[in-house]
Amino acid sequence: VQLQASGGGLVQAGGSLRLSCVASRNIYDFASMGWYRQAPGKERELVASITAGGSMTYADSVKVRFTVYRDSGKNTTYLAMSSLKPEDTAVYYCNAKGLGTVPNADFWGRGTLVTVSS
Repeated sequence: VQLQASGGGLVQAGGSLRLSCVASRNIYDFASMGWYRQAPGKERELVASITAGGSMTYADSVKVRFTVYRDSGKNTTYLAMSSLKPEDTAVYYCNAKGLGTVPNADFWGRGTLVTVSS
């Protein structure tokens, strides 16, 4: 399984970005797809996730501002980010969990850097 994340970049505070994660197989094969981030000196944290059934989870710090959604036809999961803040600066990673009969399967893509300037 390969996950290819893209869409990061430099943006001013208050701006918007959309991250994309293209999977090498049908995203509905996975129990959930998610986005994590890791800021310098901090642990990796969950930003948002969406289950195969469509249930979404968000970190409190991004609720209302970020939206996770998917396009099954493109095997792509997106993270739309708006009202970005400098504290959103981090490397963002795409993640897929649970595959078929392997519920603890855990796949990661390479990160994409998001830098929010003040």
